[in-house]
Amino acid sequence: MPLKTHRDEAPTINLTSMVDVLFCLILFFMAASKFTELERKIGLKVPEVADHGALTAAPEKKTINVYRDGMIELDKQPVKSLQELTDRLAEARSQFPDLGVMIRGDGEGRFQRVAEALNACKQAGISELGISVKLSNPPR
Repeated sequence: MPLKTHRDEAPTINLTSMVDVLFCLILFFMAASKFTELERKIGLKVPEVADHGALTAAPEKKTINVYRDGMIELDKQPVKSLQELTDRLAEARSQFPDLGVMIRGDGEGRFQRVAEALNACKQAGISELGISVKLSNPPR
């Protein structure tokens, strides 16, 4: 078995690649600062507007509840007449044209009131309509 007769050299750190990266970063930031100076020297005054905040997204679907006794609610607020329902939906649609409506009718109630609520949505210009139902238990 051969024995070592000389000492190993201490490991050295090769900094060449790190110096190359730093040099590239320095060049990049120097060039970028030159472009911003040129942009500032353009003799252009951009128009100013008031900041009214960010645009709001459309609200969630409105919910119309039709109860067994014929009472109608729009988003948990009682509605006195179908004309009031139409007016409130038309006002909401004027703010958000893509407004959707979900109609939930009592399963034991008359369908006539649900049909009248659907007609009120149509008169208000609502095109995205849905009717909420509950799935019955599947036969086994």
